Amino acid sequence: MPTFAYKARNTSGEQIRGTLIAESSHAAARLLDERSLLPIELEEVRSQQRSLLTGRTRRVSLSKVGQMYEQLADLLRAGVPILRALEVLAQQASTPALGRVLREVRDSVAGGEALADAMLKHPHAFPELHASMVRAGEKGGFLEDVLSRLSEFVSRQDALRNKFIGALVYPCVLLVGATGAVAFIMAYVVPKIRQVLENQPLPLPTVIVFGASDGLRLYWHWLLGGLVLLVGALMAYFRSESGQALWAKLQLRTPGLGRIYTMISICRFCRILGTLLTNGIPILQALKVAKDSTGNQILADAVDEAAESVRGGQSLARPLAASKVFPPAIIDMIAVAEESNSLDKVLIEVANTQEERTARQIDLTMRMVEPLLLMFMGVAIALIAVALLVPILRMSTGGLR
Repeated sequence: MPTFAYKARNTSGEQIRGTLIAESSHAAARLLDERSLLPIELEEVRSQQRSLLTGRTRRVSLSKVGQMYEQLADLLRAGVPILRALEVLAQQASTPALGRVLREVRDSVAGGEALADAMLKHPHAFPELHASMVRAGEKGGFLEDVLSRLSEFVSRQDALRNKFIGALVYPCVLLVGATGAVAFIMAYVVPKIRQVLENQPLPLPTVIVFGASDGLRLYWHWLLGGLVLLVGALMAYFRSESGQALWAKLQLRTPGLGRIYTMISICRFCRILGTLLTNGIPILQALKVAKDSTGNQILADAVDEAAESVRGGQSLARPLAASKVFPPAIIDMIAVAEESNSLDKVLIEVANTQEERTARQIDLTMRMVEPLLLMFMGVAIALIAVALLVPILRMSTGGLR
């Protein structure tokens, strides 16, 4: 159903702005009348949150959502009613998309819904994990503490994600630069040198370079089309069941990056599970939510099997160890924590420690990748240069004789 933005006056004459969801403008006007509001302006909000490429609703930045959680917690601690707090945050939102979402959440809460239920209506802004934690905070009377923990959780996850993405920027720039340099040499430099060597006997490396240059210049559109088809076929395959299984294995077992991805997923799982348990959510429900946060089907299946074992009265550590995905050190810490009844605290401590180690591993891996890319670029250009210089040197020495 469409969303309508309205400006209205209440019974005391105060001007109010907000949004509501209705089937039509007439239905929206009736809803305002039921709330004892006199509409001044009422117009449909055109969606500006959809991707032009996919048509899907764009996600609101998690970093902005994390900041909003902390601000909302501060307002609630200061004694500001939740409706007023949501209205203030909607007006001061850092992005229009977040402002629209907060206004709709405020309208839902004003209509009698719980904050968690209102958040679940906007999965592009609030993941199910966040809504589950907020629901626990609402029921237990510690919503402000939950919102503060959510803010810290989002901040840590965003920092680790940015660390990984930032470490990939320089290697990607090097790779693009190397590819562009080789393409330029093959498409523009080699043909000019070929005119000089056209009637000379050529060694095999030079013939290969000339052939590659001709292929790039004359059939670039076929090569580009083939590359697009290959990418499309791979994307379609990885959406299939067998493709998803293969992709899950590649995520965990790719040399270098596989261990980093595994540890990032495990840290996210430990932090989410520990935070849920700290907020009083039962372990089975917490495992159900936390398994979907791993981002990998193999890890999710391992957590699912662990949940079945816990449901049967067994420990959590044993099935996780049987999956052979979780490192033994983490398994030992979980086992000790279960015995001492401090699983929530230990899981968060594991996440903190492993995130720091993973960040150092990211730095080390990227430092190794950068010289390898530079070496690749140098070797590729050197091979092309040698292939072109050898016949030129032969021709010059032949002329001297």
